[in-house]
Order: sequence, then C-alpha cells, then structure tokens
Amino acid sequence: MQDAVIHLVDDDPSVRSGLSRLLESAGWQVRTYESAFSFVGMQSPVEDGCLILDVQMPGMSGPELQEWLLARDAALPVIFLTAHGDLPTGIRAMKNGACDFLQKPVDERALFDAIHRALADQGRHHGRREQSGALAVRAAALTPREREVMVHVVAGRLNKQIADQMRISITTVKKHRAKVMEKMQVNSVADLVRACEALGIA
Repeated sequence: MQDAVIHLVDDDPSVRSGLSRLLESAGWQVRTYESAFSFVGMQSPVEDGCLILDVQMPGMSGPELQEWLLARDAALPVIFLTAHGDLPTGIRAMKNGACDFLQKPVDERALFDAIHRALADQGRHHGRREQSGALAVRAAALTPREREVMVHVVAGRLNKQIADQMRISITTVKKHRAKVMEKMQVNSVADLVRACEALGIA
C-alpha cells in the first residue's frame, strides 16, 4: 500500500524533516504535525494510512493521543517512536493496540517493516468493518419473529423447543428458520452463529 498516507507527529523539526524525506523516497505520502494538538485539530478525521507518533511531546503526549483516538473508535494504526527506553510506556502503548514501539534513531528497515504491518492490519480491520456492516443490513431485514427464532437457533435449541417456547407450531418455526437463513445469507447453523457473534447478538 505505497499510496497510503503516513501521518508523522513529532515536535522535533529535524525528525519530521528526516523521516518525511525517507518515507517519501520509499513512495509513501507523508503529512507532518508538530504536536498532537495540531493533529487533533484537523477538520476531518483521519481513517486511512497509519500514524507514526513521538512519545514525549509538550501538551499532549503520544500515549495520550493514542488514548484520545481509542476513545473515538478511530481505526488508525499507531507506531511509536521514542528516544528513551521507557518499558512501562511501551507496555501501555502495546496494550492499547500500538503496532510497534521503536527506538530513535530508528532503523530504516525496522520502520518500513512496522509500516507494512500496520497497513496490513488496517486493511484487515476495514474488511471486518465492511463485513459487519453488510451483516447488520441483513439482520435489519428480519422481522421481530424471525429475529426471535434466530436467537433461539444460535442458542442451540431444537425446532420443537423453539415452538414450545414461542407457543407456535413446528411448521411455523421451520418457515421462520428458513427465512432467517435466506435473509442472513448463510448455509448452516455454524455460519449463522458466526454472523450473530460478529453482530454481538447472543
């Protein structure tokens, strides 16, 4: 994904300049920010590419910006750069989903590898998000009765048990069940269970 945009946030002008030239020479588009606040202050949210983030900056630190993004469910992968080997900060950043935690001066190969991993992770995240959106549209097409039957099915109940619980005939259960499978576009109960898990339907 060489056409991806790399967002570089660092308060050191020499770091911004040097890394920007390096990344552009590798074919990436680069946008630089002198502080976390200047990144946050952009008019439109950033969703694509990845974020290379200094740890220690005046105002808002790198880990604080990462947590700000997490609170807004932003899907931007983060790579941290630090001049200090701060293990607790690194552990905190990785627990919060950082793709990597690299030391300055950063090794070119290590940085490129981290960027490739970050962009691959984001591609998979977007794929899962698109799949969840499609599943949500299918689930919205279910009638309340069909949705109720679906919940019973994914709970592992048999048609007779569902019929008794809902006080309807087994024939009606079978009709609703067939409609659920058709509307959710699944071929088996296992597929239906996976779809419901992705949607957070117990």
